Amino acid sequence: MSSFQLNLNPLKEPLGFIKVLEWIASIFAFATCGGFKGKTEIQLTCHKGNENKTITAAFAYPFRLNEASFDAIPDANVCDINWKNYVLIGDYSSSAQFYVTFAVFVFLYCLAALLLYVGYTNLYRDSRKLPMIDFVVTLVATFLWLVSTSAWAKALTDIKIATGPGIVKELQPCNHQVTCYFGSVTSMGSLNVSVIFGFLNMILWGGNAWFVYKETSLHSPSNTSASHSQGGIPPPSGI
Repeated sequence: MSSFQLNLNPLKEPLGFIKVLEWIASIFAFATCGGFKGKTEIQLTCHKGNENKTITAAFAYPFRLNEASFDAIPDANVCDINWKNYVLIGDYSSSAQFYVTFAVFVFLYCLAALLLYVGYTNLYRDSRKLPMIDFVVTLVATFLWLVSTSAWAKALTDIKIATGPGIVKELQPCNHQVTCYFGSVTSMGSLNVSVIFGFLNMILWGGNAWFVYKETSLHSPSNTSASHSQGGIPPPSGI
């Protein structure tokens, strides 16, 4: 196996430069989704005493909303109702975790690929298997970015609905025991950015497929074929 020799020239080529962009984009993808924390607030007016109170339900990645119960400070019992018994609706952890986990794997693969590009340039260029493996992984990653981002975008839409004004109608006490008004919900701008970076990653990987393909034997003729074309073995004569 070739020894490690630092060569930064591949980073100046599309093959290496785009890989750096993919590495950075993957960081933004899982960071903007996995690091989110938010809450939704509902304002209450008790029928007894005409008091105004606020209850909140905190939620975060991986967005198991059915485990996010409502709470009030300092007492969970507001208007003679234990709000800890009521939760948000929906479990979107599968889509969110699939998206974040895949982004982390892409991050690690980009690191390994960049190490191969700049540290073992000759090994990569002289091998027939490594560029082909890189090409197949690039195609698979492009497809999985499309699938994971589409699933996460749909889940995000449902999360916005589940934590929005419609939650008031789903809370049983709000129908007859107290008067409820939707207060606010944490801005989900960072989650919108995560979806954007997901599709951006898909575009980057799809575009990079061509440059990886150029390194494979499918695009470049093998050494054996090249030597034959140069006259090593005469072509068979016709009958």
